[in-house]
Amino acid sequence: MERPAIASLPAFAFALPRNVRILLLTRMVRSAGQGVTVVSFALYLHALGYNGAAIGAVLMSGLLFGAALTAIVGPLSDRRGRRGLLLVYECAAALAALAALLSRNDVILVIAATIAGFGRGANGAAGPFAPVEQAWLAREVTGLVRRRVLALNATFGFFGMATGAALVALPSLFGHGFANADSYRILFAVPLAGSLIALALLLQTREPPAAPIAPPSEADHALTREENRQLRRLAITNMINGFAIGIVGPLIAYWFVRRFGQKLEMIGPALALGFLLGGTGSTISGYLSVRFGAVRTVLAMRLCGLLLLIATPFAPTFIFAAGAYALRSAFNQGTAGPRQAVAAELTRAERRGVAASIQSLSLQIPRAAGPVLGGWLIHRGAFTLPFLLAAALQAVYLALYWRFFAHLDSTESRAD
Repeated sequence: MERPAIASLPAFAFALPRNVRILLLTRMVRSAGQGVTVVSFALYLHALGYNGAAIGAVLMSGLLFGAALTAIVGPLSDRRGRRGLLLVYECAAALAALAALLSRNDVILVIAATIAGFGRGANGAAGPFAPVEQAWLAREVTGLVRRRVLALNATFGFFGMATGAALVALPSLFGHGFANADSYRILFAVPLAGSLIALALLLQTREPPAAPIAPPSEADHALTREENRQLRRLAITNMINGFAIGIVGPLIAYWFVRRFGQKLEMIGPALALGFLLGGTGSTISGYLSVRFGAVRTVLAMRLCGLLLLIATPFAPTFIFAAGAYALRSAFNQGTAGPRQAVAAELTRAERRGVAASIQSLSLQIPRAAGPVLGGWLIHRGAFTLPFLLAAALQAVYLALYWRFFAHLDSTESRAD
C-alpha cells in the first residue's frame, strides 16, 4: 500500500480503498456549502443589523457547540464505529440548512448556525464530527500513504470551498443581487444540497469491524503515558493557533466590507481564489511531507503564510489585500493534511479518535473566543491590530510546534 505515495495524483486516487474514495468525494460536496456560508453568513448577519461583536458571538456559539460535541464523538468513535456518527451529522446539518433557508426568525437562525457552524469555514470537514472522519481515513491507509491521503482530503475540501465561494457571485450575474437581508436566504440551498448528497454518498460506505483490543499490559500503560504527553503538547500548540485563527479567519469577509466597502459579489470570488490556492498548497504539501517530513513542511509553509498575514492589512487596495490573503491560504491552510498526519502519528490506531478529537477540540475552543475579539476590534475601526495579534500568536505556535514535534521527521511513520 506504500506505492501510491509516490504515484501521480490520478493514479494515487484511483488506487485508494473504496471507502476512502467515497469519504474524499463526500468532503468535496460538503465543503461547497461551507464555502457559501463562510463568504456570506457574517454579511447576512450584518444585513440583519448585527454589529461586529454580535456577529462574533454568533460564530462563537457554533464553535463552542462544536467543541463540546467533539469531546464526545471522537472517543466514542473508537468504540462504536464511525459511519453511523457521520450519517447523524449530515442529517443534522441538512435540517439546520433547511431551517435557515425557510425561516426569518432570528432565534431559529442562531440555533441553526450553532448546530451547523455556518460561517466558520471548516474546509469541508464534518464539523464537530471531523475527528471521526479523520480517524476513519487514518485507519483505512497507513504510513506515507496516510500523509498523502490526509493532504488530498484537505485539497478536496479547499476546492469544494472555492466552488461554493464562487457560487455566491452567480445571483448578481443574472441581475439578482443582495439588496436586502432576505435575498441572502436562498444561499442556504447550497449547504442543504451538499449535506443531502453527502448523506447519499455515506450510505454507500461499509465500515469494517474494529479489531479486538487486547487487555493492556504494563508496556501499554507506559506507551499510553508517553502518548498522553505528546497529546498535551499538541493541545498547547493548537490552542495558540486556534485563537490566532479565530481573530481574523471567520471575519475576513466582514473585514473586507468595513475596510474597503466591498460587496459580496466581489468578496466571494476573492475568497474562492484563496480556497483554490489553499487546495493547490495542500496538494503540494502532501508531496513535501513525504519528501522532507510533515513537521518541516508545516514550519516552512506556515512561515511564508505568516509574512503574508502581516502584509494583508497594510495593502492599499482591496485587490492587493485580497491577493495577499488568498496567497496566504496556499501556505497556511495548505498544511492541514500534514498537521493531521502529525496528530495521527502520535498514538496507536485504537486511540486515533481520541487524538483527532484533541487535535480538533484544542483548536475549536480558543478559536471560539477569537471572533468576539476580532469583531469588536473591526467594528471599532481597528483594521490592522487583529492581523498583528494573529501573526504574533502564530509565531509562538510555530516555535512550539518545532520544539515539540521536530523529532517525528527523523523517525519512521507508524505502519498501522
